[in-house]
Amino acid sequence: MTVIIRTAAAAAAALLFTATAVSGAQTTTQLGTGGGGSPHVKTDWTIGTAHISISYGRPSLKGRAEATLMPTGRPWRTGADEATVLTTDRRLTFGSVALAPGSYTINTVPGAASWQLVLGKLGSPKQWGIPYKKELEIGRAAMVLGKTAAPVEQLTISIDPDRSGSGGVLRIEWGSTSAATMFTVGS
Repeated sequence: MTVIIRTAAAAAAALLFTATAVSGAQTTTQLGTGGGGSPHVKTDWTIGTAHISISYGRPSLKGRAEATLMPTGRPWRTGADEATVLTTDRRLTFGSVALAPGSYTINTVPGAASWQLVLGKLGSPKQWGIPYKKELEIGRAAMVLGKTAAPVEQLTISIDPDRSGSGGVLRIEWGSTSAATMFTVGS
C-alpha cells in the first residue's frame, strides 16, 4: 500500500512539473501609472525555452463605446501612452511574420469580422504609441475575432501557451472583444 501511494505521489509530482514546464510560467509586474492615468504593466511568460514579455498601458472603458476606442480599419496602438512592446529572447513567428530575438511594437487594426496584428520595429526606448509609424512596420498577421465570456473593463493582453511548449496564442481583450493569433517559438 505504501509503495502504491509513493508511486502515485511521484507520478502526480512529475505530471505537475511537466504541466508547469509546458504551460508557461507567467508573472505580472506593475510599472506605475502613465500620463493619461492608465496603469502600466509588464507581463512575462516562459514558453518552452523562450522568455517573452509584453509591456503596455491598460486603459479602462469607463462607460465609453468600444468602437470609439478601437477604430475599425485603422491602426490602433493597442494600449495607452507609450507603445506596447513585445520582447523575446527566441525567434517568434506570427503567421508569415518572423521576429528575431529583440523588442517590437504591437499595434492592431480592428475590423468588423477580423483583426490584424501589426508588428513593428521599436524606434526608440519609451517610444510613444501614437501617431502610428508605418515606416517602422515589419508585417501583419491575421487575428481571429471573438467575444469575451464577460466584459473586460481594462485592456488585457495575454498568452495562452500550447501544450507542446512550441508556441501559443496571443490574445487581446477589451470590453466584449477578444482578438487572438497563434505564434510559434523557434531557436
